[in-house]
Amino acid sequence: MPDDPSPADPSLEEASSPGPGPDAASSEPDWPALALTELRQRRQALQEEIQQLESRRSLIQKEIESSFAGQADAVARRLKGFQDYLVGALQDLAVAAEQVDLVPQQVLVQPSPLDQASSVPPAPEPGTPVAAAGLFSQDEALIRERLAGFGGQPDFYADPWQLRRTLEPSGASLLDDWFLGQGGRGAQPSCGSRSRNALVTAAAIAILGELYGERFQTLVLAGQPERLGEWRRGLQDCLGLSREDFGPTSGIVLFERADALVERADRLEERGELPFIVVDAGEQVIDIPILQFPVWLAFAAGPGELASDESY
Repeated sequence: MPDDPSPADPSLEEASSPGPGPDAASSEPDWPALALTELRQRRQALQEEIQQLESRRSLIQKEIESSFAGQADAVARRLKGFQDYLVGALQDLAVAAEQVDLVPQQVLVQPSPLDQASSVPPAPEPGTPVAAAGLFSQDEALIRERLAGFGGQPDFYADPWQLRRTLEPSGASLLDDWFLGQGGRGAQPSCGSRSRNALVTAAAIAILGELYGERFQTLVLAGQPERLGEWRRGLQDCLGLSREDFGPTSGIVLFERADALVERADRLEERGELPFIVVDAGEQVIDIPILQFPVWLAFAAGPGELASDESY
């Protein structure tokens, strides 16, 4: 009969049944691609963080260079000057402690030289230095010859206590007037800076060394440790000295107080030696006891130099 249902064709059923298509494969996640994308994002984040840290490091270095390095040199110079002064002060203290006399001695009052008759001066004993003015007038040719020689080429390999730098004509004229005009006792205008004053003083020490040998000692008075440090470095450079040449028993002694300097100069004269006193330009007042000694040189600073020294 035509209306009876026919049996189903197996091939048609297979064709009409749903199977796995391309949409099912694309719905699965691509894990390698996801992991690579995540790594790239993390890498980019790390690079940005590294760049930020490098920028901060550059800013910190600039701040350090602008705020600290400019002051480090001044602080180092102050510390160096104080260190040099402290070493000399401790050496002087050690020698003074060794010379303390624990046994009380009788005080002997001697008459002042001003109360004695000065019509006939006593003859100097052997080993006692001659009066400075007389000796300088007798050695005028030698002094001027040395001053002229100091103006030539510097001798960087000269022996210690010999001038190793070139003395300017203004400094030579200053010393010529001090030696021969003032007889080694008087004030002279400052050369403009402490280093130039040290150069002039070094030339004077070199000449005094030829005249007196080892029978004199240089005493430098400056009121601050920084100034004493500059004097030590200047004289050390101009005369080729070492640290051992600065001390109570050596050729140059640095003082911050005038009373200690006067006491040292008195002891030198008692031993028949000559104290050569140098007063820094920063000292606005010279103590009267210093003026009694035969050889002293005081530098008089101008108003501009005093103002710059106080600001420093």
